[in-house]
Amino acid sequence: MRTLLLASMVALAALAVPPAAAQTVAVLQGLDKTTARISTFEAPVDHSVRFGTLVVTVRACVKRPPEEPPETAAFLIIDEVRPAAAAVEAKRVFSGWMFASSPAVSAMEDPIYDVTVLDCKSDTTAAPSSGSGGK
Repeated sequence: MRTLLLASMVALAALAVPPAAAQTVAVLQGLDKTTARISTFEAPVDHSVRFGTLVVTVRACVKRPPEEPPETAAFLIIDEVRPAAAAVEAKRVFSGWMFASSPAVSAMEDPIYDVTVLDCKSDTTAAPSSGSGGK
């Protein structure tokens, strides 16, 4: 009886708090520190987009429903790609969750670029785009 009551309470609690909705496109903002240019670009989930020498891949993008306190988060994998003598050299500069409301909690450490999450949205017509600021 106690187990049934506990299970019912857990089920009711899960229904009372709607989960964050998974979205298909992350809206990101990039800053090129050398030129002081800010670019806003969209990155579809599971597609790579370029921002300067960075290749940004979004693995997940979630956004709370409007009736909840606002929070948007995206799981990003960011690699820096530079031409080397014999081939192209890629170096992982960030991998993890970024939060729109608290960008300093999980920030990318790079001397040239900053990338932050602005929003997540559902958009089936969005095509991968590259931000301005190519090097």
